[in-house]
Amino acid sequence: MSRSRLVPGVEVVAVPGRGLAVRTPEGEFFSVRTGDTDEDALLSLLAGGTAAPVDEGMDRVIRAFAEAGYLAEGPLGPEEWPAALQDVRILGDPVLTEPLAVQLTALGARPRTTSAGTSSGSSPVGMEDLLDGSPSAVVWCLDGPVPDGLWDAADRLPEHGVAWLRCHREGWQAYVEPVAVTPGDVTSAHVRSRRLAATPAHRELAAYWSGPRTSGTPVRLTVPAATLLVALLADDLSRWATGAPDPVGLPARRRLRHVDLRTLTVTEHPVLPVPNVAPTPRKGE
Repeated sequence: MSRSRLVPGVEVVAVPGRGLAVRTPEGEFFSVRTGDTDEDALLSLLAGGTAAPVDEGMDRVIRAFAEAGYLAEGPLGPEEWPAALQDVRILGDPVLTEPLAVQLTALGARPRTTSAGTSSGSSPVGMEDLLDGSPSAVVWCLDGPVPDGLWDAADRLPEHGVAWLRCHREGWQAYVEPVAVTPGDVTSAHVRSRRLAATPAHRELAAYWSGPRTSGTPVRLTVPAATLLVALLADDLSRWATGAPDPVGLPARRRLRHVDLRTLTVTEHPVLPVPNVAPTPRKGE
């Protein structure tokens, strides 16, 4: 009976005349068939209390909750950011990097921001610079499209045991890319390849990335939009550091998020690594 406390987002409510119902993290309601089980004792147990004795009916209901994934293992305090993973380097545009540093600090990390790698000053950053200070993770935030080759070196960070997370803006659309932890995870190059393959306007998209681009009044990130992007990045990085499970849906390491900055609507798209292309056999082989 060690797994007896409800996980965050799961609640049980007493419905007049209908017994108990469980509200799932997705907001759905399901009836709970308790039989002859003492409902007050059951609720006490699900809240983390003790119930004695635990009869067969109580055990059956608790096991059903556990099998549905509604019960937690051990105490449910706030997840702590491990000391070994606290050093996080943040590059990019201050409109995103500064609030991200604030959020990561509140979560227990030790972020270091730098003005290198901004969308206005997009000089390549080499691996030696990226690994300066031995960060456990690197986050790169651009308030604009990603110039060709800018993230090539950073895509190799997982090979050095460093987590790699990034986001960028294209007009009124922003993209939060998957967190890459191991060499087999999704890189920015993989995302670009997948996006080009998924659109009939691949030539236009490639030209847009390469520039130059002509525009009128520039798009400005609003405070709510920047806050949303930063919250998504901070949540992904915190889950990586603490080992907290992903919410229902696509896993963070295989999920590309598209954010409409006008409506603050977030949609998720699955994305997989792009396998290396086999070399063309030479004649006679």
